[in-house]
Amino acid sequence: MADSVTARTPKRSLKTRAPKQSLGKRILQYKYFYLMVLPVLIWYALFSYAPMYGVTLAFKSFDYSKGILGSPWIGLENFQTLLTDPDFRRAFWNTVIISLMKLITHFPMPIILAIVLYEFSRTKMKRFFQTILTFPHFISWVVLSGIIINILSKDGIYNQIIMLFGGDPNSPLVDESAFRPVLYITHVWREIGWDSIIYLAALAGINPELFEAAEVDGANRFRRLLNIAWPGLKSTVAVLLILQVGQLLTQGSSFEQIFNLYSSPVYSVADTIDTYIYRTSFTIGGDFGYMTAVGVVKSIISLILLWAANSFAKKMGEEGLY
Repeated sequence: MADSVTARTPKRSLKTRAPKQSLGKRILQYKYFYLMVLPVLIWYALFSYAPMYGVTLAFKSFDYSKGILGSPWIGLENFQTLLTDPDFRRAFWNTVIISLMKLITHFPMPIILAIVLYEFSRTKMKRFFQTILTFPHFISWVVLSGIIINILSKDGIYNQIIMLFGGDPNSPLVDESAFRPVLYITHVWREIGWDSIIYLAALAGINPELFEAAEVDGANRFRRLLNIAWPGLKSTVAVLLILQVGQLLTQGSSFEQIFNLYSSPVYSVADTIDTYIYRTSFTIGGDFGYMTAVGVVKSIISLILLWAANSFAKKMGEEGLY
């Protein structure tokens, strides 16, 4: 009898919950972890959240002598001017088209590259190709643009080959119909290797015994990719798609790339919101209130796109970002 009582005692102790600690005690207990996070929090507070006060400029007529606080409020006048400005509308649609086309042409490419490297390359060859394809990411757009301009200029290799076959020299960088494809191709070339790393990491996390078992059962490469590799990649693809859609109007239009490659003959197809703000602010001399209103509109559209992409991912059965 006594033995049975002592045997039940440990089971009861397992069900007993530890008392909850207060937030202050938990912070003290993990104080070194919080100290490690503190510099990051300070950085975001100083450089991401504190400057958001400048958003009030969108509702003011900025006066240099009075500063942000003293400048008079003008309500939505900057937004009304913005919506009737043909240059802004052109820059807005250029940004949307270039960003969407970059998403369509670029987003699937790192996934395909990762699958090809994972399936068809041996370890040494995979590292070699991965290094070669990742290298352009570490070269700035200033340097890359210089190389591209030298190749595609009227005296460059591109036109020399065309003239060799009897064609007329023409630089794609000053041709409205050819400038955007140049943007898409050079963007894929620079980023495909770097973006494929995370997909290769996701593929490496899949148990290789699943592939071996499928191979023993007679599944070909396509079946293994469809039934084993793709389910393992799907959640990673959903998260990265949401992040890229959220940054579509900023990183998608890539100010550095376009600013270093474009010129006045292709403004009609290449001038995006970021380059428009830069030209207006520093070249022509613009109104800071108006420029801030442009930035606010761009942020609101990015927020809507992020929410739509997250909702779409949830409807597809993925967890989403929030």
